[in-house]
Amino acid sequence: MIKQIAIALLIVSISSCNSSKKAIENETNDLLKSETNLDPKQDPKGGAFEPNSPSEIHDLKNNDSEIHEMVEIIDHEGNTVAEVSSHKEAKEIMKQRDSLNNGININQNVSKRFYENHELWSELLEKHVSNKGKVNYIGFKRDYKDLKIYIMMLKMGYSKIDEYSKDNKLAYWINAYNALTIDLILRNYPVSSIKDIKDPWKQRLWKFGDKWLNLDDIEHKIIRKMGEPRIHFALVCAAVSCPKLYNKAFTAATLDEDLTKLTKEFLADTSKNNIAKDELKLSKIFSWFAKDFKENGSLIDFLNNYTDIKISSKAKKRFNSYNWDLNE
Repeated sequence: MIKQIAIALLIVSISSCNSSKKAIENETNDLLKSETNLDPKQDPKGGAFEPNSPSEIHDLKNNDSEIHEMVEIIDHEGNTVAEVSSHKEAKEIMKQRDSLNNGININQNVSKRFYENHELWSELLEKHVSNKGKVNYIGFKRDYKDLKIYIMMLKMGYSKIDEYSKDNKLAYWINAYNALTIDLILRNYPVSSIKDIKDPWKQRLWKFGDKWLNLDDIEHKIIRKMGEPRIHFALVCAAVSCPKLYNKAFTAATLDEDLTKLTKEFLADTSKNNIAKDELKLSKIFSWFAKDFKENGSLIDFLNNYTDIKISSKAKKRFNSYNWDLNE
């Protein structure tokens, strides 16, 4: 059934900032245009990413706040699909979804449902990723408009990131990393490997708040600093030897369960790891990110938590070669 999309007028209080509305409008218009590669040099600082401090995030309780008009896009079930700064932007999104409904509803509530549950991303994953993690990039290309909309919504949701719990933040950034990796591949598709793209993890193609980010920023300066080693089996760099791309979005409600499931599946996959009591042939992920797996003991201690085989503390280790062919 085709979803009906409606516009709801939403009045919210946001911190005073003369350029905030203009920035949202500019970014929305830029993203909804046909994108090719953005110039990484648009980040004037070109330096390391540092998450915005709480003072830089909109404080809804700030006494100096002003009242601005926001527009909420709602689907036929009453779920928030997006929040934008004008009816014009809302209609642009609705045109992209090929579902235009001129009905106007008034809603006084700010919903975080989309940002926390990532429904659009789940729809795309279920449609274009197999249970074995193989990606249909041609299918994603056909639905590229929806992927761009999801990325735009991630950027909007970023303004509320400090309000999230740790699990919500972690789910948000894992989803963002994987969605942006797909975006990077589609910008250059067809390619045989992500490594065929020049500096794939260094290109600053996506603006969150006032920062232009690349994939390295998100993985190493945000996600890894959250102290959860199992993320290495959820982040997917579009290669055959990477963990499989999970075909549903991560959410706080099931994050721990999903990370455990993916860790066990990755270790049990004999195309990536071979585990015996006295000998280990492991993915290079365990070599590249060795420090992450040793925060609460040794690497063997970590592995023993997620395998059925009791590995000896004296087991010999070696690491398999990495296949960088595209995971399609």
